[in-house]
Amino acid sequence: VQLQASGGGLVQAGGSLRLSCAASGNIFSINGMGWYRQAPGKQRELVAGISRGGRTNYADSVEGRFTISRDNANSTVFLQMNSLKPEDTAVYYCNAEITTSHLRSYYTGNYWGQGTQVTVSS
Repeated sequence: VQLQASGGGLVQAGGSLRLSCAASGNIFSINGMGWYRQAPGKQRELVAGISRGGRTNYADSVEGRFTISRDNANSTVFLQMNSLKPEDTAVYYCNAEITTSHLRSYYTGNYWGQGTQVTVSS
């Protein structure tokens, strides 16, 4: 299983970016999906999460500015980021709980994408 993230870049404060993360491989089902971020010298933190049924949750710092969504048919999760601030600068990682199948066995694991850099200039 692989998670491939894309969409990061450099943007001015107040601008917008849209991150995408597509899962591929021997996927039986995908449960929760989410985005985390890690700024230099800080711990990785949850930005937003979305359940398979579409229930969402957000960090207080991004509530009202970021929107997480998913396309279950294409095993993809998105993060629309508006009104970006310099403090949003970080490496953003997608995460998913994925169940794989092999013959008659199933395994559920937690998978991470490779990270995509988001830089917001003031």
